[in-house]
Amino acid sequence: MPDAPRPARDFGACMAPLMAPLMAPLGPFGPTPFILAGVSGGPHSLALALLLARWCAARGGRLLAGIVDHGLRAESAAEAKAVAGWLAARGIEARILPLGLAPGPAAQARAREGRLAALLRLAAAEGAGWVALGQHRADQAETLLLRGLAGSGAAGLAGMPAARSAGAALLIRPLLGLAPARLEAVVAEAGLAPLRDPSNADPRFTRARLRAALGDAAGQGPAVAALDQAARAFAARRERRQQQVAVRLAEAASLSEWGFARLDLAALGRDGVAVAALGGLLRTIGGAAYAPGEAAIRRLLAQGAGTLGGARLTRQGLLLREAAAMDLAVPVAEGVLWDGRFRVEGAAPPGLWLGALGAAASGLPRPLWLPAAVAGTLPAVWRIDAASRDTVLAAVPALSYPAAETSFGIRLRFAPLGGAGG
Repeated sequence: MPDAPRPARDFGACMAPLMAPLMAPLGPFGPTPFILAGVSGGPHSLALALLLARWCAARGGRLLAGIVDHGLRAESAAEAKAVAGWLAARGIEARILPLGLAPGPAAQARAREGRLAALLRLAAAEGAGWVALGQHRADQAETLLLRGLAGSGAAGLAGMPAARSAGAALLIRPLLGLAPARLEAVVAEAGLAPLRDPSNADPRFTRARLRAALGDAAGQGPAVAALDQAARAFAARRERRQQQVAVRLAEAASLSEWGFARLDLAALGRDGVAVAALGGLLRTIGGAAYAPGEAAIRRLLAQGAGTLGGARLTRQGLLLREAAAMDLAVPVAEGVLWDGRFRVEGAAPPGLWLGALGAAASGLPRPLWLPAAVAGTLPAVWRIDAASRDTVLAAVPALSYPAAETSFGIRLRFAPLGGAGG
């Protein structure tokens, strides 16, 4: 069980100047920002919550802490409850999000992915425009080392971005420039004894071994500083490339809210900007977390047609989802993301499933804006007929089928895991 915290102290006056310059480059935030902060109970995420609470309050905004209980350790539920109590004592609203993960292979990766997905679902449900995470300068240094060991290119060596789109919300990391020692001081000043995840020092994990090799828990030594500067330089290069990609996409591509794109292949070109632009589009259309490798994208550009990363490019410049790679149907529920691309908004009646339209497209009228090859990849709502137990097509929102008002109280929003040009 975590230690009982010392009495809460009001440290906002001295901490407010620290947060303002860190948040400014990530805005604009508007007059009443609503931010969801991921809080594990460790020192860095606790510092994030404490700093953001004061920053939001000064702007008439709202902070909600999402405490994800991964369930991988027996004590995790009690720890999550204790953290919620610490935050409540300091006027910070919190919500516990149980994941119920099973121990086993790739536990850390599964916990990381599940944590982010749970936070994004909560942000979408509550209407928070930003999800804030507590990674710091030493985390960035470790990420650079990990990606270097994995053979990442320049984009990967830019490390974690301070801000990126995550579909329903903007993902921000305001503490990336701070050493962990400063965040530990914030938590100590607040009278809290943070949790310590034993897996952070477990030598079975590569990141923990790299952390031990750096030997700089405070994150204030020369090695961490050099790695941080390298990541910043690569990030500046990535930002310049992203600006070039945005211009190229504006000239050569149009993206549909129903999951396909039309490309002018001549305007797209075959240079490095074209490779980055097509990589972002492939990730978006394919519903993948990452773009395919540069070599594979160059081959696709040279061929002018083919499949890659769950997407299919035709010689006419149509980029669409590869039908064979699409996800199976899933029960319709608010917040569900189907096929890595379409998120359900609104509560639906029970018994509905979301899946590909498939062969049923041939029996429906096709509007002029919809390429024939795309029709079968559209998301469709299905139900099980009570009498025959057959699967019956209930609705195709893109086609207003069977009628525009037939939506079952839900909306499908194109919110792919990746974003074009990213």
